[in-house]
Amino acid sequence: HDKYVAEEQPYLVSEFGADTASFDPNQKRWLPMRLPAEDEAVDFVQGLRTFGGAGAASSKTGFAVHGYTCNRSMGRRVLCNSDGDMLIVPERGALRVRTELGRMMVRNGEICVVQRGIRFAIDLVDESEPARGYVCEVFGAHFRIPDLGPIGANGLANPRDFKTPTAWYEDVDEEHSIVQKFGGKIFVAKTDHSPFDVVAWHGNYVPFKYNLHDFNVINSVSYDHLDPSI
Repeated sequence: HDKYVAEEQPYLVSEFGADTASFDPNQKRWLPMRLPAEDEAVDFVQGLRTFGGAGAASSKTGFAVHGYTCNRSMGRRVLCNSDGDMLIVPERGALRVRTELGRMMVRNGEICVVQRGIRFAIDLVDESEPARGYVCEVFGAHFRIPDLGPIGANGLANPRDFKTPTAWYEDVDEEHSIVQKFGGKIFVAKTDHSPFDVVAWHGNYVPFKYNLHDFNVINSVSYDHLDPSI
């Protein structure tokens, strides 16, 4: 590919130190993010807006919480996040997530995770309606299922309910743009072929999705909290 060139994205923040953060003791609330107008063309990367976070992408510690709105698919623009894993939560509009390791359909009520360094593109299933949702980005460790402790072998998010894509590739020798998130900044390079040309893969470093309806809640919902305190 060609040399990376910086691309402006003023609403994306990845450094949350004392010199860059603003502090306010008042409680904060916000309305849903404004959807793009019909005469605007906004893809997933261009529609990212940071709400808050902690730590810094440059030191690989902490996290950031973003919102996104978009009204067009990424098409031949492909994102690669070098800063951390991205957990994507659609709130409005289903997403088709193309990755180097396969494709995933992510609907409302589902979440998906794309790990650091994996190239992917976000497309709209319904191009006539804009999409909106949230992104949790972790700069350090990867997302993982917590230990269940006294709950036992089953409960909460069971490993069997997480779904990974099957191998899929395209052989397209046409210009694509590689959008690299690196050090909290966006850079773009041109390449003469599709990066989704991985014919097969094996291993466990792979994107996945999860249906939130499969979450097994463990609690007491009548009037008291039972022992043990789990």
